[in-house]
Amino acid sequence: MGREQIAALIAILQEQQERGTAGVAVGTWRILYDKNRDAFVFDKCENDGYCEERPAVVSTDGTVIDPGGPLFD
Repeated sequence: MGREQIAALIAILQEQQERGTAGVAVGTWRILYDKNRDAFVFDKCENDGYCEERPAVVSTDGTVIDPGGPLFD
C-alpha cells in the first residue's frame, strides 16, 4: 500500500467508527488491501479460516462494494 491507500483506510475506519454497530467493519479480524479492486477487504474469519460471514469490501473512495454478511441462513 502507498500513502494514498493508507490515508483512504484511515478515513474509512473513522467513518466506520462513527457508524458504530451499523458499520460494515464491525466484527473484522483482518484488513487486507486488494490492489486489483483498489479496495479494502474486512475479513471476518476467525480461528485461522473459520467463517460465518463473507468479508465486507470497501473501495478506497469509501464506496461499499459488498457489505458482507452471513454465509449461512
